[in-house]
Amino acid sequence: MQTGHQHPLTKMIAEINSIFAKVGFEFADGPEAETEVYNFDRLNVPQDHPARDMQDTFWFKDEDVSEPTVLRTHTSPVQARYMEAHRKSFPIKVIVPGKVFRNEATDATHEAQFFQLEGLHVDEGVNMGHLKGTIEYFFSEFFSGAVEVRFRPSFFPFVEPGVEVDMILRGGNSTLANKWIEIMGAGMVHPSVLRDSGIDPEQYSGFAFGMGIDRLAVMKYGINDIRDLYTGDLRFVNQF
Repeated sequence: MQTGHQHPLTKMIAEINSIFAKVGFEFADGPEAETEVYNFDRLNVPQDHPARDMQDTFWFKDEDVSEPTVLRTHTSPVQARYMEAHRKSFPIKVIVPGKVFRNEATDATHEAQFFQLEGLHVDEGVNMGHLKGTIEYFFSEFFSGAVEVRFRPSFFPFVEPGVEVDMILRGGNSTLANKWIEIMGAGMVHPSVLRDSGIDPEQYSGFAFGMGIDRLAVMKYGINDIRDLYTGDLRFVNQF
């Protein structure tokens, strides 16, 4: 009898949890149907930001919720919810792997639904050096090799300063080796986001980062089309 096995995304999420647990991060989760307040407002996203438009976000009416509701466009709302619930318990160190939704056309590198990984660390004295060290540690473990990362200035409403993160895997036979690859967005948690969660930004600071788990699957396993992850085709899934 042929035995079953985990889907590659499930295996990756378990591996990611294990890597971050070694350095004190806890798993956190939140609703996929999210209010506008947590998906946008609590993350310092302006009212006129294009991400709120119908072409980017799935809006729907939930009869049990009086507020405008969306299918969450990122896992960042869990950050706001977690900080609010643990605003007196430090350090706050969580990762949030979960499904997110974007109203966009699908192709080999884009899906209307995909999995994202969010990370958050808030405490006294947290700085960009801690962010860099955490990211380098994770990628070195995940890709089983010596990894360096570099930061490029960027803008995201919920962090200040914000950075794009590039990674390079030094040596080895991987197709990723010795190439700089853009991998994620990150930065220091915006003071307004901390303040709205009941945390004093004068005393505490934190970093946050977010990346696509589907993209990590493409890099780790050499998958050519991320849509294959969602077809349910056993010819694909059984390779893992």
